Amino acid sequence: MAELDRKVQDDRTSVDRLTGAIAKAAGSVTFILLHALFFAAWMAFNATGSAFDPVPYSLLNLVVALEAVFLTSVVLLTQNNMARLAERRAHLELQVNLLAEQELTAMLNMLNGLCQKAGVQVAIRDERVQQLLAETDVQRIAVALSKGLDK
Repeated sequence: MAELDRKVQDDRTSVDRLTGAIAKAAGSVTFILLHALFFAAWMAFNATGSAFDPVPYSLLNLVVALEAVFLTSVVLLTQNNMARLAERRAHLELQVNLLAEQELTAMLNMLNGLCQKAGVQVAIRDERVQQLLAETDVQRIAVALSKGLDK
């Protein structure tokens, strides 16, 4: 898994890398503190006689609004990348689980065959064991899961 994660990190586009870095920086306490200091300095400077943006700080409002638009876009791009990665991981996990289920079914069938060859009578009365010995119908499970998710 670590190798797959490393490959995903290496395969990111430059835009993905940039938006990830911006989102990481914007989600930090340092970012919040720097903004608080910047806003305080802006208001303090504009309270003096050489104010270039007097109260109600129209220019500051414009800067903050533009920053909010860009940061929102960056966060959405980052979330889209994370959703794509989560979907890829879920697909891989499903494939691994299906392979494991097939292997377990094959092992149960081999064990059952060895018992029969050795003349050991095993009464399989438990319905769960009988289900485990049967091949899994992946299509049937997918349809049932889809119906369950639609509710």
